[in-house]
Amino acid sequence: MPRVLLKTSKGDVVLELFENEAPNTVANFVQLVEQGFYNGLSFHRVIPGFVAQGGCPKGDGTGDPGYRFADECSGSNARRHYRGSLSMANSGPDTNGSQFFITYMPTPHLNGKHTVFGRVVSGMDVVEKLQVRDPQDPSAPPADKIISAQVLRKRSHEYAVKKLGP
Repeated sequence: MPRVLLKTSKGDVVLELFENEAPNTVANFVQLVEQGFYNGLSFHRVIPGFVAQGGCPKGDGTGDPGYRFADECSGSNARRHYRGSLSMANSGPDTNGSQFFITYMPTPHLNGKHTVFGRVVSGMDVVEKLQVRDPQDPSAPPADKIISAQVLRKRSHEYAVKKLGP
């Protein structure tokens, strides 16, 4: 399975991607990583006991890469949300873009609403050290950053996301 390294301001996190269960979501993530899209972006929303969210180019939860793509969170092979799950953040059905989150604990209420496309295989302790913050709070402390993201391994085929449009 493909793997991605996130070098963060708190340390390294290695993600394993579930390409068999969420091929388009993985294609999107790999493509954005290879384009350097995530480099320098923040974990703009960190809620203890729930999620650490990143991947917003605006740093406030309203940004995207300029397109949307469909959910892959229904069906018998859809992955569920457990501790350390990597999932797409969205604003409703089929509104995936670049934002993702990592869960701190099982979150079954998100199953069927957000596509789980990977998991933390190393560095969950790093995720737990991310600065707690609410992007809507004007007095929020500075967010921790993704210094760089790098594909460590992937399959030999082309990774091209099927987009729905802006």
